[in-house]
Amino acid sequence: MKRRDFLKRAIPVTAIPFSVNGPPLHAFERFPMAGASASASDSIAGDRALVVIQLNGGNDGINTVVSLDQYSSYRNLRPNIAIPDDRVLRLTEATGLHPAMTGLKALYDMGRLCVVQGVSYPNPNFSHFRATDIWLTAADYNQYLTTGWLGRYLELEFQDYPDGYPNPMMPDPLAIQIGSVVSVGLQGSTGSMAITITDPATFYRLVSGTSSGGQDTPPQTPAGRELQFIRQIANQSAQYASRVKEAAEKAQNRSALYPAAGKSSLADQLKIVARLIAGGLRTRIYFVSTGGFDTHSSQVVATDTTTGTHANLLGNLSTAIRAFQDDIELLGAGHRVVAMTFTEFGRRAASNSSLGTDHGTATPVFIVGAPVRAGIVGANPSLTDLSSGNLKMQFDFRAIYASVLRQWLGMDDSKLAVIFSRSYPILDLIWGPPLLPRRRPVVVDSY
Repeated sequence: MKRRDFLKRAIPVTAIPFSVNGPPLHAFERFPMAGASASASDSIAGDRALVVIQLNGGNDGINTVVSLDQYSSYRNLRPNIAIPDDRVLRLTEATGLHPAMTGLKALYDMGRLCVVQGVSYPNPNFSHFRATDIWLTAADYNQYLTTGWLGRYLELEFQDYPDGYPNPMMPDPLAIQIGSVVSVGLQGSTGSMAITITDPATFYRLVSGTSSGGQDTPPQTPAGRELQFIRQIANQSAQYASRVKEAAEKAQNRSALYPAAGKSSLADQLKIVARLIAGGLRTRIYFVSTGGFDTHSSQVVATDTTTGTHANLLGNLSTAIRAFQDDIELLGAGHRVVAMTFTEFGRRAASNSSLGTDHGTATPVFIVGAPVRAGIVGANPSLTDLSSGNLKMQFDFRAIYASVLRQWLGMDDSKLAVIFSRSYPILDLIWGPPLLPRRRPVVVDSY
């Protein structure tokens, strides 16, 4: 077997690092490279961006969004970790947020936050790895997919990628992930649809540095042709790096709400996203993540259940998102951006004896942005009508995905059917184009 054929078969996704005065920015491309023309559809997406925030570990949604209308049941299920009702940040008479989430409470009051209750899927899996894979690929519980829901979306919008990219129609990366390994959610049928920035430090070194590749003509030998082939991929990567650097130089973060650099990994990631969007990148998808939500023990401090590990995690999440939204609006790009969170599963309704919670099912999803229809979608999950100690699903997570793709990125029903293999209800989450005047937050009943 020829070496290149081996590479094509054995390494369908290849990371080509190029250094810019420091650790590498990795560009993930697929084999083979060719000069095909662009064929991205001219949808309503335009310059819109979707920011996906992954909460690794399985967030405890019951202490995140507190059911005040079932407070006695809530207190009975988790007497050692329950949040005192007078400390809950009230969104409505029935529903409130963990007291550490002052940032998201402020966004709700501003009409910038939508809370979708009870999100899961039939026959949920309790393994971190399998459940994460299901959420990233939008698979059924017994279905194993190698492509991600965002990767399939990008493949439909930008056909033949990476052949012929970048080009005048789409000179920028289709998707950017902050992290060293590309998410399965961004995988297409033949490779990744994204570039990754290893970490914030790499980004700032990239912005302040330069990059150049070998200029000598490779010999016309098998090894020389392989070198030329790899340089072709690296050149494409360098072009994207140049676009990222150019965009970053056009905008500076303006919000004073961000924590100090290095204090919050999520905030540091979102600062980069805000800067690139405001700098004019037409990148459709940004993917960031934060971890630590597997709170089996010591979720709270026994003497004050509003403090502890979970409070710190939710405070970090809330502060980072609030600062990002403030920043993106100060930068004049608020109308272009919607952000959404997801986690692989929620936690069981009852707490355990270790001041924690074990793997569960349904959990809330947050959708944030100026274009969002603010309010609460769905009823508070029942804390008395449980399934083997777990919350029952109200909304399939793929309905959230389909709704965002349709209402925000302009996907029609035929393309949604390709991405998800079946139809899901479209929830009223985002104002359709053109954006309508803001309304007061509303509470929307579940189906």
